[in-house]
Amino acid sequence: MKTMNRFFVMFLAVAAFFRAAALEVDALAAKIGTETILKSDVVNEMQRRGEGAEKYAEVLEAMIDHKLILKAALESKMTMQNWVIENRIREIIKKAFGGDRNKLMATLAMQKISYPEWAAKMKEDMIVAAMRWNVIDKNAQASPSEMRKEYEENPSKYSAEKRVTVSVILLKPEDASKRDEIRAMLRDIDFAQLAKRYSADSHAAEGGLWKDVKCEEVFNSAVCKEIAAMPRGTIGQWVEIDGWNFLLRKEDETGGVKRSFLEAYDDIERAVIEKKAKKMYDAWMSRLRKETYVKVY
Repeated sequence: MKTMNRFFVMFLAVAAFFRAAALEVDALAAKIGTETILKSDVVNEMQRRGEGAEKYAEVLEAMIDHKLILKAALESKMTMQNWVIENRIREIIKKAFGGDRNKLMATLAMQKISYPEWAAKMKEDMIVAAMRWNVIDKNAQASPSEMRKEYEENPSKYSAEKRVTVSVILLKPEDASKRDEIRAMLRDIDFAQLAKRYSADSHAAEGGLWKDVKCEEVFNSAVCKEIAAMPRGTIGQWVEIDGWNFLLRKEDETGGVKRSFLEAYDDIERAVIEKKAKKMYDAWMSRLRKETYVKVY
C-alpha cells in the first residue's frame, strides 16, 4: 500500500510538471547557435523516453549535444543517402510492427506525429550515430597496457560473482517468543522441517532453502553481513529486523574469487573502451560548445 501511495504521488508530481511545462509551450529551454530548444520539446522528449520530471536537465543536455553534433555534421558536409534511411525504416517496421507499415502509421497518428516528421527525426538520429562512430567509437580502442592497468586496479570488479545457498527460518514479530524453543529443537529436528513448520519465509515450503542467490538482491544488508561471517554448514545467530527474526543456515558459497586476466578479458576490454569513449565524448562536446554559442534558460 505504501509503495502504491508513493507511486501515485510521484505520478501526480510528474503529471503536474508536464501540465506546467505545457503552459510554457513557447518558452525557450536553450539556444544553440541559431537553433533553439523549447521547453515543450524537452517535455516531449521526456515523455518519449518515459523519464520523470527529475530528468529534465539531463534530457535537455542530451538534446543540446544532439544539436551540436548535427551542426558539426553539416559543417563537415556529412550526408545520409535516402536509400540508407529507407532501409533502416523497413528494418524497424519489420521488427517492431511485424512488417505492417499501416501499424507504424497508426502508432504515429496516436502520438500525433506525422510520418515526414518522424522520418526526419530518424535521419537526424542516424547522422548523429554516424558522427559519433567517426569521431569516438572507431577510435576508442583498448591497448594491452590499459587493459592490464584496469585489471590490476579493480580486483573486486573482476571477481567471479559471489553467490550463496542458505536456509532460512523467519519468524513474524508476534512469534518472536519461539526463538529459544526453535533453537532447542534444532538439536533433534532437521532445520528444513522446522522451517516448514514455523517459518513465514516465502520459501518455507522448500524447507526455507534459497539456492544459489546473490545475497544483496534477496536479503537485507544485516542478513547478508551475518551470512558472510558464517562458515559453510553452520547455523548463525538470530538476526532481528523491525521485529522480524531470521535464523540462517549457510549451505554453500561460490564465487568471490578473482578471475584470471584471460577469463575477464572481454569485460576488461569493454570497461576500458567505455572509459575512453566517455572521455573522448566529453572532450568532443567541450570543443563543440566552445565553437558554438550555447545558452540554457
